[in-house]
Amino acid sequence: MHSRRSIFQLGLCLPLLGAGCGRDPGSPRRDDRYAALHDLFAKEWEFRLRENPLFATSVGRMEWNDKLPEFGLAAAKRSYDFYKTLATSLDGISVDALGNADRISDDVFRAEIQRNLDLYEAGGYLMPVNSDSAFHSDFPRIVEEAPLASTEDYENLIARLNAWPRAVDEMVELLREGLKRGFTPPAATMKGFERTAAAHIVDTPEESVFDAPFRRFPVGVPQSARERLQTEGRRAIQQAIVPGYRKLFEFFTAEYLPGCRKTLGAYDLPNGRDFYAREVRYFTTLPIGPDEIHQTGLREVERIRKEMDDLIRKTGFRGSFIAFLDFLRTDRRFYAKTPEELLRRAAWIAKRMDGQLPAFFGRLPRQPYTVEPVPDAIAPKYTSGRYVPAPYGGTKPGIYWVNTYALETRPLYTQEALTLHEAVPGHHLQIALAAEAEDLPPFRRFAYFSAFGEGWGLYSEFLGKEAGFYTDPYSEFGRLTYEMWRACRLVVDTGVHAMGWTRQQMIDYLAANTALPMHECITETDRYISWPGQALAYKLGEITIRELRAKAEERLGDRFEIRAFHDALLENGAIPLTTLRRVVDNHIANRTRT
Repeated sequence: MHSRRSIFQLGLCLPLLGAGCGRDPGSPRRDDRYAALHDLFAKEWEFRLRENPLFATSVGRMEWNDKLPEFGLAAAKRSYDFYKTLATSLDGISVDALGNADRISDDVFRAEIQRNLDLYEAGGYLMPVNSDSAFHSDFPRIVEEAPLASTEDYENLIARLNAWPRAVDEMVELLREGLKRGFTPPAATMKGFERTAAAHIVDTPEESVFDAPFRRFPVGVPQSARERLQTEGRRAIQQAIVPGYRKLFEFFTAEYLPGCRKTLGAYDLPNGRDFYAREVRYFTTLPIGPDEIHQTGLREVERIRKEMDDLIRKTGFRGSFIAFLDFLRTDRRFYAKTPEELLRRAAWIAKRMDGQLPAFFGRLPRQPYTVEPVPDAIAPKYTSGRYVPAPYGGTKPGIYWVNTYALETRPLYTQEALTLHEAVPGHHLQIALAAEAEDLPPFRRFAYFSAFGEGWGLYSEFLGKEAGFYTDPYSEFGRLTYEMWRACRLVVDTGVHAMGWTRQQMIDYLAANTALPMHECITETDRYISWPGQALAYKLGEITIRELRAKAEERLGDRFEIRAFHDALLENGAIPLTTLRRVVDNHIANRTRT
């Protein structure tokens, strides 16, 4: 999963879009429409960098390295007004006569502008937390991702730590407005959420995760400055970080969590039908509604179940489907004994796939990645694995996070599918390639559409079969259970947010159709309830990509080449699925002419 980006690419209620003014070589250089379009790109890009200094850092713009974004109501309104004006200006530009790259840029630009408008108009900006994650729980990663090569870098980090109380005040302001308007996550999904703040309330600065940079300094920081920086850093932890998290903890326990709504579905929010429709449009990038999605999910569940039943027979297991799931959930052979064993398994799978990449891709990224455990403070309610991209142009690798909390709920038989999705050929390959595509405008390099990104991740799990993985029948069942999991999401997400399903119905449906451990069935259910629409992206994206591949194979015949096809899918960065269809049509046409 890659739905949350690096800490430097996060911001609550801030512009989601970056844009740049790279020239499309296929466009008329003196065309007024071209100039007008790229002027908007440049204007938006500078606005976003100023409004979101963390994002600016992530893309190599260091002017605001000592600042945090603004999170309050005024910042949200300022952003909305800017994008409303931008949308009006964009509507006055026709791109029909411009080059293909500019038309793709226009598609992405319009989709992301619309997302900014939707967040404000439908009220989504008032609900910037969910059971899975939030800005305050991701913020500790700043000590790992911030540039820390010089004295100035450390001074900038300390300034950002000292700005934390202001950021907390603004987050509280926003969440209180959500309470006032009835725009909150469901209370049923937020049990234990206060621990995400409590973990950072420590007695001494040395106990804090924020102290890590001040224990050992890089060679670029002279000895003469280290004692001062350590003193100032630890003072910031004691006087800004800990009080800020204490205020959040007290707000969560006394006000926010008791005030969260007692209903579940998005349709129960103010203007909930409109809100969910916008979320579905954003996360799927398709002209599709909840009823059609629900039926697609039911069909996929039925199809995958038949494959699962066939595989169970091949294992020689005698018993019902439910009995087989219970066997997988309880037999200790399927679970690591130590966190290190689970991490080693994930790293070995990833390294084996590294060796297969040249057979499937013509272009590979320069940036490396590593494997690390999910941080302890967020692990109990966190998903089983996630990819965390590195800030662009820095010295950090991408990170494949593996959740080692509650090892008895982290089966080894799903590790191949999980690793191929989160690392390679999934999110690391996809996101690093996009960031390194310097011929694209910056906003195309750093944009993210869940239907494309998560669809690619699920397609990558399937691609593992062609790369020689899943030779063990239990691992193949793990792949199928992950595919079934994503099919079930179409059913349960629309079920709860459009059809009145209960939380227990969702848990039971996941438990009855997948081999996910019960802990994960529960945490995933809470994630879908508190994050409407996001879970729809995976299966709908994968279905689209596999349909487009089948189309290319049929049309091209002997001219179909898997490396060229994958390069064509990834060379534009993340794009809406409707745009991806046009990209593949162009690829087919170009290969036909060769």
